[in-house]
Amino acid sequence: MPTGVQILSKAAPEAQAQILTDDALTFLAALHRTFESTRQSLLVARDAAQRRYDSGVLLDFPPETAYIRAEPSWHCAPPGPGLEDRRVEITGPPDRKMVINALNSGAKTFMADFEDSSSPTFANMLNGQVSLRDAVRRQIDFVSGGKSYKLVENPAALLVRPRGWHLDETRVMIDSAPLSCFVRGSGPYFYLPKMEHYLEARLWNDVFLFSQSYLGISHNTIRATVLIETLPAAFQMEEILFELRNHSAGLNCGRWDYIFSAIKKRRADRGAVLPDRKDVTMTVPFMDAYVRLLIQTCHKRKVAAMGGMSAQIPIKNDPKANEIAMEKVKADKLREVTAGHDGTWIAHPLINEITRKIFDEHMLGPNQYHVRREDVRMTAADLLNASVPGKITEDGVRGNVSVALAYSTAWVNGNGCIPVNYLMEDAATAEIARVQLWQWVKYASRMDNGEPITVEFLDRVIEEQAPTIKTIVPSIKQDHLKITTAYLKGQIRQQWPSEFLTSDLMPFLTMADGVEVKWQKNFL
Repeated sequence: MPTGVQILSKAAPEAQAQILTDDALTFLAALHRTFESTRQSLLVARDAAQRRYDSGVLLDFPPETAYIRAEPSWHCAPPGPGLEDRRVEITGPPDRKMVINALNSGAKTFMADFEDSSSPTFANMLNGQVSLRDAVRRQIDFVSGGKSYKLVENPAALLVRPRGWHLDETRVMIDSAPLSCFVRGSGPYFYLPKMEHYLEARLWNDVFLFSQSYLGISHNTIRATVLIETLPAAFQMEEILFELRNHSAGLNCGRWDYIFSAIKKRRADRGAVLPDRKDVTMTVPFMDAYVRLLIQTCHKRKVAAMGGMSAQIPIKNDPKANEIAMEKVKADKLREVTAGHDGTWIAHPLINEITRKIFDEHMLGPNQYHVRREDVRMTAADLLNASVPGKITEDGVRGNVSVALAYSTAWVNGNGCIPVNYLMEDAATAEIARVQLWQWVKYASRMDNGEPITVEFLDRVIEEQAPTIKTIVPSIKQDHLKITTAYLKGQIRQQWPSEFLTSDLMPFLTMADGVEVKWQKNFL
């Protein structure tokens, strides 16, 4: 073991032996010792920014970087090999069967997601790395139920979404401090999550430069697409691209996390209360503004403007319901391609054909960089326009409770991506459910039937919904449901909602992996 490095969990010993080699750990230690202080200072800056928003300071475009936005001559790097055409990207957790099916799906690229659709048990993370290593080497296979899975001759290009800057990997310690989760990505193409400031993009760029030099990779061969999934990042899109310009592969509309962030960042603003989640569509004012600005920004700098995820998934045993769900997918993808997006996300291989057909019909070349969206004249007020038509209904409240409980319990149980009512739910949609419940209590919102949403009312709904969760996620354990039920009841009573449910619940995963409680900073 390299000096100063400790692995605190014995989970997945075979994967540990393959992935956490001395050379790999020495590299991780070098990254940690070089960049950890900067990471911590940027997280402190996030807290300071939130306090400003709570005091009534409105988000705006940074004045100190106006020169970057005004300068027309700079552009980002050309697409890396395999990223020239990204009209359909499939995403999902990096379990072995999913990796093979996604790479074989016919989509142009596959984003292996170590973040929102993965429960970060140590075994999940390490086995995911083994699967990606084998996929890159074209040596991946899988047998289940007598059926064999192998890669096709020309699989999709692989991108990796590591976990965000805010998360610690407490099962690996370096110099008695937990490792940052970001360092366990794999491959030259990345999706970068949860950024809130262009200085966080600068840190990523510095990590790329360091890593390329350390590993002997040619400089500027790494490419990274940034998920614009926080409200502050929407005001700094050009700055983020500028910081990563030699490594940039564009921006993505991380719609569900963006809604979550919009609620959380404006938690002290009574005027930002939103109706039922189903009513917060991509066409409401603040979401439409965000999409138009992202497309304009990317095409101005000659990189991809990627669309987001439709939550609908195929419905096997109900043709009529499946037809309705797929029509929603078609409408969503048609909106994206006609708006100027260069590609979009899907969560299921069976949706590839539907999506591909729409993009093939409306995007004749590999991208739409020529769609400049010069009609867009964006102001801060446009990005903050929370006038969303819709109501808060009892069905919406119960749906949020159900999703928050089902997902959180599945996550603690080791599963980070679940279907609920034929919608694919991940951490982002569960986060919307959680903070909406908090917001409605905080501001004494009323449902459309006139009944107030109080802590006592939500306690009753939580108790009523909890017994039904096992029908949604049959594999969950009763002890885990008790944990998440108590967690959700606690959240609606907080002065401010927690930053991330994944940070709050991570101690239960790390304890299950054999890590002592003393290493946990956020134990529930």
